[in-house]
Amino acid sequence: MAAVRLTAGWVFPIDQQPIRNGAVLTGPGGRLVEVGPDATVARPDGVPARAFPGAAIVPGLVNVHTHLELTAFAGQVDHDDFAAWIRRLRELKDQCEPDAYLAAARRGLADCWAAGVTTIADTGDRGVVIRALAECGGSGVVYQEVFGPHPNQARESLDGLRDRVAELRRFESARLRIGVSPHAPYTVSGPLYRGVAELARSEGLPLAVHLAESRAETQLLGAAEGPFADAWQRRGIPLPSLPGRSPVAWLDQHDVLSDRTLCIHVVQVDGADIARLAAAGVAIAHCPLSNRRHGHGDAPLGSLLAAGLRVGVGTDSVVSVGRLDLLAEARAARALAGLSAERALALVTLEAARALGMEDEVGSLTPGKWGDIAVVRLRNAHPTAAELLDTGAEDIVATYLGGRLVFGGHPA
Repeated sequence: MAAVRLTAGWVFPIDQQPIRNGAVLTGPGGRLVEVGPDATVARPDGVPARAFPGAAIVPGLVNVHTHLELTAFAGQVDHDDFAAWIRRLRELKDQCEPDAYLAAARRGLADCWAAGVTTIADTGDRGVVIRALAECGGSGVVYQEVFGPHPNQARESLDGLRDRVAELRRFESARLRIGVSPHAPYTVSGPLYRGVAELARSEGLPLAVHLAESRAETQLLGAAEGPFADAWQRRGIPLPSLPGRSPVAWLDQHDVLSDRTLCIHVVQVDGADIARLAAAGVAIAHCPLSNRRHGHGDAPLGSLLAAGLRVGVGTDSVVSVGRLDLLAEARAARALAGLSAERALALVTLEAARALGMEDEVGSLTPGKWGDIAVVRLRNAHPTAAELLDTGAEDIVATYLGGRLVFGGHPA
């Protein structure tokens, strides 16, 4: 954390109108002190100053879904069938050395900073991403994954998760939280879901779950058929009882859905599912490019927003999308739901922070919040939100985390 004064051709605070020839000042504790026109923001003695006249200053972006421990597997999994893709990824994970996961997490975090992202919500089972974040004073929520599709595994899986969370809590800080993630309905039994939800409630942990992502998941729970059902039968796992439930209804039946739950993907849902999600007060991690890459279709983003759900946009992993470019995801979300550029930009800043329950700390350039800042190269002197949204990871000039430079820094 550091004090710094930054000026740019434009400042986009998100929670107020853009400021031409603006400035931001962070204090020695890493929080924003002033945001406004350059002429009015204080110039304290001894505080480093940097000028970016050909750029815009925006809040550090918030990526609500990553798998940074998988960074090393980019380009190594190529299956059109989602169930086959999952199997191949599991094989690669089993072959990977433990130290390689930490190196992958560090590289993935550096990639996030290079793309202007300063806060992440990450899911993984190796316990390395929270360590990588803690090493550098990073910001976010790291959800420890747990698996176990057979009901007989539930107690062992839950005990292992409880021990792992207790071990990883030493990495928590004012900027970094541990959560839990029962992975998905095709890898977690009903009893394990219920047990993890009880653990989350009793220990005050945020919870994330991949939900209603694929047609195969819906087939498994709704009709006890399809590729995931076939895989369960081969492994001797009892199939879901019929009549079936939608994935959303099934998780609700096991007390998983609450205002502490982040539901990832949420593609295969209908009006009744959306109403159930809204009633529970969950948040949504929308990953449009990953959804399309796997052939799942498009999530009903407009309906989710209209229902009042808290929604943020995420990239998913490089195994799915190849490159972590959150602004590209925001553009895809805008096109999908017919959003204004301002609303799409909010889905990777303030609304994304709200989805994680972090809106009082990050997501906008507001005095009192952390000095998390991305400096974006401009393509013309009078940018609109749409033109800003049309930039990409390659246009990030500098990224600051709590006022501390973590990427770039050369004036635009």
